[in-house]
Amino acid sequence: MNKWQRRIGNWLTEHLELPSDVILELPRITTIGKIHAYIENHRGLILFSDNELRLKMEYGYLKITGKNFVLKMMLPEEILLEGTINDIQFIDH
Repeated sequence: MNKWQRRIGNWLTEHLELPSDVILELPRITTIGKIHAYIENHRGLILFSDNELRLKMEYGYLKITGKNFVLKMMLPEEILLEGTINDIQFIDH
């Protein structure tokens, strides 16, 4: 995202009270302890294994590591992951 897009997005979220995750196309990650992760606004599944989930985001990748992973739900832009989550990382392009 370039500086201009970010400024417009920030202005829209401030003045029109629109959610920043929607305007700036950012992922929304909701966790319940270390056992559930609900991820919205992803752009596709890159890798899934018993101990790693990697998703493409608008501006990079999201990497979640842990163990005993199970995909409980997978929709075009939403995923529900269950297992033991140890780490969540954002990786730039």
